[in-house]
Amino acid sequence: MKIALIGYGKMGHEIERIAIQRGHEIVATIDKDNQEVFDSPDFRKADVAIEFTAPSVAYDNVKRCMNACVKVVSGSTGWIESHREELMKLCKEQNKTFFWASNFSLGVTIFRAVNKYLAKIMNQFKDYDVSLTETHHVHKLDAPSGTAITLAQEAIANLDEVKGYCLMQNEMHPEGLTEVPGSTLPITAIREGEVFGIHTVQYESDEDKIQITHDAKNRGGFALGAVLAAEYANKHQGFLTTEDLFPFLAN
Repeated sequence: MKIALIGYGKMGHEIERIAIQRGHEIVATIDKDNQEVFDSPDFRKADVAIEFTAPSVAYDNVKRCMNACVKVVSGSTGWIESHREELMKLCKEQNKTFFWASNFSLGVTIFRAVNKYLAKIMNQFKDYDVSLTETHHVHKLDAPSGTAITLAQEAIANLDEVKGYCLMQNEMHPEGLTEVPGSTLPITAIREGEVFGIHTVQYESDEDKIQITHDAKNRGGFALGAVLAAEYANKHQGFLTTEDLFPFLAN
């Protein structure tokens, strides 16, 4: 498979390493300083582009891939909700292919399945309050993280008395709330050091506390998942998600 990389920082280099290890070819690398490569013959040779950039440019990157008739896998967060319906329509009406996930890590995918199952159980026990904490490196721009939002939404879908989520205020996020509105799942976002990503879902009552945590050790799990998604997208068409790649998550 021929792959184009959009975003050639630490994650891009890790994806390149794993893609080559799995027998794929990198035909183009694009970063902020060589945007002209989008218009090059090498880019148009790509079977799939893998996009890991910033929320401010991700949408334009995806559209440029679609305009070049290159399938695209995106792991950029903080932008998708404003464009999801449009991209779904493009995939359906113009036979485009777009695979998006808030987190490509296999471990996070398993964690999401556990999170949904735990929420179904906890829905029977109304004395427990649910909350979520996510910690990432200081370079991450969006808060809450895309993974935290996905985890929150999937828990809320299985908790009758919780209707939404909110970002809590701290030193890093003064725009957050100081008090939790009723029927809301609070998310605390922490930015420190070079943390790859820690997500904890917690249920607490007056008597005890239940926690589940995923702690990423490095970028390898994210990069492998992105390459697996590209392999899947290469053989499929449409608006694709992790539920397509891993059907157990849809249960």
